[in-house]
Amino acid sequence: METDAKHERPAGSPAASVVHSLHERKETLATVESLTGGLLSAAIVEIAGVSGIFRGGLVVYATELKSELAGVPEDLLAERGPVDPDVAAALAEGGRRRCGADWGLATTGVAGPEPQDGKPVGLVYVAATGPGGTEVRELRLDGGRDHIRSAAVIEALRLLAEQVHAAAQADEAESADEVEDADRAGAGQR
Repeated sequence: METDAKHERPAGSPAASVVHSLHERKETLATVESLTGGLLSAAIVEIAGVSGIFRGGLVVYATELKSELAGVPEDLLAERGPVDPDVAAALAEGGRRRCGADWGLATTGVAGPEPQDGKPVGLVYVAATGPGGTEVRELRLDGGRDHIRSAAVIEALRLLAEQVHAAAQADEAESADEVEDADRAGAGQR
C-alpha cells in the first residue's frame, strides 16, 4: 500500500471504506482524473462489490479534454490553467453530471518532475461533490512523481469519505427532526 500526504500508510483501505459507505447509502460515484491518470479509478475498482456504486470515470490529462469531456468552462481553464481549486470542483461536478452519479471525485495537479504553468511540483487539488455541495482540498505534496500521484489518490478518497460521512450525519439529523415533529403532531392530537 502506498503512503499518504504525511508519508504514512493509511489504516485499512480508504477505497474500501468509501465503497462500503456508498453501498450502504445506495449512492453512486464517478471520477475525473488528471494527474492520477486512472490510479484513483483503479483503487476504487479493486474493491469487491464496487459495480453497485461505481458508474465510471474520465481521464482528462490534456487540458482541452477537461472542457470537452468533463465540462469545465473553457474560460476558467484559459484564465487559471488546469491546476486550480475551481477547476478541480468543476471536474468533480462534470464527472458527476456526465456519468449520472450521486458523487463526483476529481484530481488535478502537478506530479513533476518539472513545474507546470508556474505551478510547483506537488501542488494538487482534490475535489468531492455530492448532494450536499462541493469540497476542494489543496495539497502540497513532496517526494517523487509516484508518491505525489499515490498520495493524491489516498487524500481524494479521504475527502470523499469525510463528505459521505457528513451527508450521513445530516440525513440522520433530518430523520430525527422528522420523528420529533411527528411525535409533537401526534401528541397534539390526543
